[in-house]
Amino acid sequence: MHWLGLEGRTALVTGGSSGIGRAIAEELGRCGVKVGVNYNSGQEAAEEVVRGIRDRGGEAIAIGGDVSKPEDCKAMVEQVVDRFGRLDILVNNAGIQRDAPFTELTLEDWRRVIDTNLTGAFLCAQEAVRRFRQQRPLPNAKARGNIIFINSVHQLIPWAGHVNYAASKGGLKLLMETLAQEVAHEKIRVNAIAPGAIRTPINRPAWEEESALNELLELIPYGRIGEPEDVANAAAWLASDLSDYVIGATLFIDGGMSLHPPFREGG
Repeated sequence: MHWLGLEGRTALVTGGSSGIGRAIAEELGRCGVKVGVNYNSGQEAAEEVVRGIRDRGGEAIAIGGDVSKPEDCKAMVEQVVDRFGRLDILVNNAGIQRDAPFTELTLEDWRRVIDTNLTGAFLCAQEAVRRFRQQRPLPNAKARGNIIFINSVHQLIPWAGHVNYAASKGGLKLLMETLAQEVAHEKIRVNAIAPGAIRTPINRPAWEEESALNELLELIPYGRIGEPEDVANAAAWLASDLSDYVIGATLFIDGGMSLHPPFREGG
């Protein structure tokens, strides 16, 4: 039995085919959670994640779907329930970037990022809460359901040239907190993780070249870039009863990036 006590629970991880989402799906699988691994375009990668979980003795399925579409979000939850009988954990991880200077940013790219990062999280959370209300908590679980939003340090730190992304993450912060406030009395726990610089494909240019990595490390007081597993470990803890009294909180996994490191020398 894993020390987090998550055996027998079921999770849906959106954007679970790569990067942070993949690491979270794999870690939950190691903890004995049955995992629905959502993908939009990366079916082959999602199926690879599923095979890895199954090879370690776990249970998982790959689930296609675009989180910005209400019908897809509903279908994703239904597929998890049809296969595993219930849904206990939603990890709202799916997210994209479409970067440009402010006056060059197209309305299409603005909408695509907001639709995926913010509206998609809203739609999936809505379906999860509806499902949680229909089922009894597991005998070994204190909460009726658990939602974890994967946000970003840019819910706090402005980011020039990425206004759509930063706006989506700022909105996600208050979406999470307001939802947590609204459903906590139903024993539904809602929290978030705000990663900083993590070694994932979405930000490869920032860490692949030594010069870019050194520049990035100037923004990280702890002196290293984060790994997807750093976030996955925190997500597994938030999904477990060990964090049962944590409600509406954001856990920054960022090596100190949100501490305004340029002020280390007095500003």
